[in-house]
Amino acid sequence: MMTPGIIQVPGDITVAKAAFLMQKEQAPCLLVKDTDARVGIMTYTDIVKKVVAQGLEPQDVQVRSIMSRPVQTIEYDRPLDEASTMMAATGVALLVVTKDQQPVGIVRARDLVYVAKHCAVRIPAVVTLIDSKSDGSRHQATLTQISHLAATVECPLMLPQRTQVMLVFALPDTSDSMTVYGKVATLSDEGTPQASRGLSFTVQFTHLNASDQTRIRDWVSRQPASDS
Repeated sequence: MMTPGIIQVPGDITVAKAAFLMQKEQAPCLLVKDTDARVGIMTYTDIVKKVVAQGLEPQDVQVRSIMSRPVQTIEYDRPLDEASTMMAATGVALLVVTKDQQPVGIVRARDLVYVAKHCAVRIPAVVTLIDSKSDGSRHQATLTQISHLAATVECPLMLPQRTQVMLVFALPDTSDSMTVYGKVATLSDEGTPQASRGLSFTVQFTHLNASDQTRIRDWVSRQPASDS
């Protein structure tokens, strides 16, 4: 489940060098140790939003100026449900795994999504785009897989990774609908700047109240598990 190892860099290297290192090592992030008391993390999303989108040159920007803080960590022996709860509460796509307070690896949201038991379904849903740049438009969709952590959504939309959405649906044989907030994830490395492919995408749940999470988990546990 954990991806072992995490590359650490000083805060004064350029984004260009950091990006080259990430690509060379196929790393989804870098741990930035600016000082003993100042530590951050840099992902592809940080590069896109804080450098490329701002019209800056990667060779002129130091990683300390774009790293995300604070770094969310979890001890290596904690249960997976605790990791998923922490991600949902903080909105981060990955956690740094520590052992005796030293970084030893990372765990990504997509890893948790596909480890959780999920089942194949055909559940009608409504998808509403809620990003600040979106117009709040609503779209008819179908959930084709679901777990208590995520759902695969079939919908004629091409949405960039991390697009924030609201899903409204009702589980089969139940009358009460539930509202779930989440963000678009992809099957590629977290943070890779690309859009979801095809007419379906995975939504990682980021805000799901405890009772609805239990309802979904209990319902899925009674269904045949999906092979995909």
